[in-house]
Order: sequence, then structure tokens, then C-alpha cells
Amino acid sequence: MSDETPDSLIPYDSIVQEALRAVVGRVLGEIEQTGGTLPGPHHFYITFKTHAPGVLIPDSLRQRFPDEMTIVLQNKFWDLNVREDGFSVGLSFNQIPSALDIPYAAITQFVDPAVDFGLQFQATVADMAPAPTDAAGNDGAEQGGAGAVEGSDDGSNVVTVDFGRKK
Repeated sequence: MSDETPDSLIPYDSIVQEALRAVVGRVLGEIEQTGGTLPGPHHFYITFKTHAPGVLIPDSLRQRFPDEMTIVLQNKFWDLNVREDGFSVGLSFNQIPSALDIPYAAITQFVDPAVDFGLQFQATVADMAPAPTDAAGNDGAEQGGAGAVEGSDDGSNVVTVDFGRKK
């Protein structure tokens, strides 16, 4: 018996990542069906790669966040449209309304802090190392803008899947 794990001919990691991203789509789809009303204290932090293929955001946001950005869906968002491959939503940044279109493949983190639930995804876009960014300077997390998300120290209810190989 060998200590080395054989290379898999089945792409388990990408299959699991795709399934976990479908959770985001299902949750957002349920919110869309209720007319964009979040139940109780629920709100979502969604982090995504701004340069990933298919991401459509205003140039001013892409300049401020050249690598990664976190949006908050809580009180002030509109036109939530959930598709099979991603979603679009309207948010206000510095009191300027903006439309964002985000494919699920660009998402790196989904968090609902109201229930201490989070999903972290492996990068699906080349060169995914985070770059330093400016403070969001938006309308505030409680109003549905963008902001930084700090992970919990204990990592409770955060699902990460790593199919790294033994060395």
C-alpha cells in the first residue's frame, strides 16, 4: 500500500464546487421569488473576482476593486434576476445606482452572518491571488452596498472543500 494518493481521473473537485455554487443560486432564486425580500435577519455577503469572465460591473468599481469585491444584499437592492449561470442585481455605491452581473463561477465566498453560514469556493479563474483594494466607501453594509468580510476565527459553519494532493 502506498502513502501517495493517486491522481483521480474523475474531476471531483470541480463537480463539488459546481454543486456548492448551485446552493448560492438556489438561495438567491428563493429570494427572487419572494420579490427580493429577505426573511428575518438574513443578509448575504457575496465575494467575487471582478476580472472573471462574464462579470459586468461599472468601470469605476472595477478600478477600485481590480481583483476581488464583496457586495452585501440586505436592505437596499433591486432587480434581482437569478439565472442558471449567475445573477444580476442593482446596488447603490456612494449613492450612485449600479447594475452588477455576476456569474456563479466568479464567486469565491458566500456568507449569511445572521445564521453563521458560509461557503468558500476554490478559484476557477487563473491568477486568483487577492490584490489590495481601497475601502469600499459605499452606502454601508446595512443598506446593501459592498464591503469587506472578516471571517470568523473558529470557522464554524463555513464549508471549504480542498482536494489538494498529499506531498
